[in-house]
Amino acid sequence: MSHDLVIRGGTVVDGTGNAPFDADIAVDGDQIVEIGKVGGRGREEIQAGGLIVSPGFVDLHTHLDAQIGWDPQVTSVSWHGVTTALLGNCGVSFAPCKPADREFLAGMMETVEDIPKNAILHGLPWNWESYGGYLDALESLGPSINICGLVGHCATRFYVMGERAVEEPATDDEIRQIAALAGQSVKEGAVGFSTNRLPQHRLPDGRSIPGTFAHRDELRAVAREVGRHGGLMQTVSSFRDFEEETALIADEARVTRGALFSCALESGAERLDEKVKAMRAEGLKVTSITVPRSGGGVGGLATSNFFRTPAWNALRKQGFDARLTTIRNPEARRQLIDEVKAQGEPVMEAMKRWFWMGDARRPRYTQQLDESLYHVAQAAGEHPVETWLRISDRTDGKALFHLRAFNTDLQALQKLITMDWAMPGLGDAGAHVSQMIDSGWATFILSHWHRDAGVYSLQEAVRRISAVPADVLGLTDRGTLEIGKRADINVFDLDRLEERMPEIVHDFPFGAPRFIQRAAGYAATVCNGEVVLRDDELADARPGRVLRSYER
Repeated sequence: MSHDLVIRGGTVVDGTGNAPFDADIAVDGDQIVEIGKVGGRGREEIQAGGLIVSPGFVDLHTHLDAQIGWDPQVTSVSWHGVTTALLGNCGVSFAPCKPADREFLAGMMETVEDIPKNAILHGLPWNWESYGGYLDALESLGPSINICGLVGHCATRFYVMGERAVEEPATDDEIRQIAALAGQSVKEGAVGFSTNRLPQHRLPDGRSIPGTFAHRDELRAVAREVGRHGGLMQTVSSFRDFEEETALIADEARVTRGALFSCALESGAERLDEKVKAMRAEGLKVTSITVPRSGGGVGGLATSNFFRTPAWNALRKQGFDARLTTIRNPEARRQLIDEVKAQGEPVMEAMKRWFWMGDARRPRYTQQLDESLYHVAQAAGEHPVETWLRISDRTDGKALFHLRAFNTDLQALQKLITMDWAMPGLGDAGAHVSQMIDSGWATFILSHWHRDAGVYSLQEAVRRISAVPADVLGLTDRGTLEIGKRADINVFDLDRLEERMPEIVHDFPFGAPRFIQRAAGYAATVCNGEVVLRDDELADARPGRVLRSYER
């Protein structure tokens, strides 16, 4: 008997948490049809001897909402084994949207997520008003991997209230309209609703985005309507009122298929552990995601993410070659140094959070806190700005530096990411594109937290990045390798698996810059039965689907 695809002789880690086992996997169409000793031949075969075969990974936190318009291969996540990506996080989505409000939503996405407004307005078809129409537009783009989406509080509230949505409370009638629209969006295919309660997420005019200060009764009303159609609630909370915010998450979970929220060590992991355990003991489905390494920015001479003084601001306006020439000019270099030194103690404290990512192919994300630029400079008898310039000069401007802004304590982070409710993720792919790059989080989980640190067993690492997030989204046909399930599959060499050093490219519309990050060690990624990546390089196939709530 022949099959469309046979993955032969691999070590299968099926996503259930069960121990690995050796087997072949046969695929016909988009389904797994046999696991074991597969006879006959496949029209296409992948030799997986010595390799790991796992489910495709599920990314619960991306902002690829705009990028998918001009990059349907949705890099960088597709280089890292992700076969399903969730859009519409943090309360921001591009639907529902009246034609007159497109510029508002694009401007909001620019200031909140650092995605250029012009790219958004010109890179998407904008041929929708309803959320269902938006999903139709995404489907027409033909993505390489599967896409699903949350409907955002900002867009929903603005659709109902207009300008009043930014700062004013909703009336009882407006709350009913907002909730009804959220429910209708889930009925049309959104897998849930997202809201953002961080005041620092702002519009171009400096005001916090719509919904930030919405009364909790508004969100409870939304949750009831979202829950009626089987949707989930996603919350980005500041936890500024810890008791009230965690009570809200519990209330949302009681009337929906589940509550998903973002957290970091700084959110109060121990207090959250107590609260979430109580919610789960009540039978509520509550899950959180966190960046599985120190989160923050990436800076270097090739970026605009470095010191801020008049001389450095002038450097920022130059092209890369001119920047390199400038830092090698003794007089210009002295001015760059003197202006930073004049900032005094604040810059010294800031440099305790910046780390050189090294000059190997694999970036260094796991240095000790005493390996910061500040500490390296102290050991060398330099000011940190001198260390920054010396390393940049020696590497011909290629050096990159990692800002560890949150989740800074890796030992504490290890404890957080092994809690039953805290899953690794939060890569923010498609957002803050010229400032940071954490899209390779799944590769980092396998290469660092499993292989290098031994914190997760291989089967637990795979379960947390495939089956668990698939279950959060209600995807009953994905997330594990079982007969009858969709053929979303990774084949990788665990010994070789790693992220590559980030790099700046200018492939956004109008030449805007962004970071990309490739991976090494992926022999193949299969989505819906078709090979979309082979030997770390993306293929031409684009078999991804828009996964809608009513099709789960």
